Amino acid sequence: MNSEEPLVKIRGLRFARGERVIFDGVDMDIARGAVTAVMGPSGSGKTTLLKLIGGQLRPAAGRIEFNGQDVHRLGHVELFELRKQMGMLFQSGALLTDLNVFDNVAYPLREHTRLPASMIRKLVLLKLEAVGLRGARAMMPAQLSGGMARRVALARAIALDPMMVLYDEPFTGQDPISLAVLVKLIHDLNEASRLTSVIVSHDVAETASIADCIHVISDGRVVASGTPQAIAASDSAWVKQFMQGLADGPAHFHYPAPDLAADLLETERV
Repeated sequence: MNSEEPLVKIRGLRFARGERVIFDGVDMDIARGAVTAVMGPSGSGKTTLLKLIGGQLRPAAGRIEFNGQDVHRLGHVELFELRKQMGMLFQSGALLTDLNVFDNVAYPLREHTRLPASMIRKLVLLKLEAVGLRGARAMMPAQLSGGMARRVALARAIALDPMMVLYDEPFTGQDPISLAVLVKLIHDLNEASRLTSVIVSHDVAETASIADCIHVISDGRVVASGTPQAIAASDSAWVKQFMQGLADGPAHFHYPAPDLAADLLETERV
């Protein structure tokens, strides 16, 4: 595979939930070895995009290629193998509450490899060292702070040395110190391990500080793509509203609904 080819290529992506269109002809490239951010307000389909890339959801039209493979044309066994090349940091962390920190990180290694216990131990300790939590290996998830739990989840996400890590709102609910640690950690891991990172987020400043490329999505389409500097200088009213956190603009506060007066009258009839 040509190293200059995008690791992920999305072309003509269409996806809907019932009558609500989530993506309507999305084209997007995710470069190898880069930190790519997908940004947009809540409900714009960011997490859905990650599920489509991982093959958990199937598009109505279009194609998604990962490392040259059409994700949605793969059989179950091939898709299972492909997913081993993707790490996932869930928004909630999703640690297994009955396992301690060490066993949470060891879990994918035990499930997907035949490595001896001694090798798994070394790998787990190395991953925990990378996120600064080797000393917390005996702690249970309930004993961890929110920031620590997110870092353990990150260690688990990189346990199998994936080609790409998908981050679902990694900065949500973090205190300023934990947030700064996570931002630096994602950047440093990407550089040191030559990962490809995809961050979906609505945290503008933190995400833009480490992203090589930003895709801004709205109303089912990519409305802007480019470096953080190019996005910040965009003339698009929608991009300006989102990136600057403006109350007024093309993005509406109210979810689409019938006329209020008509709605109230209908309620009275009931």
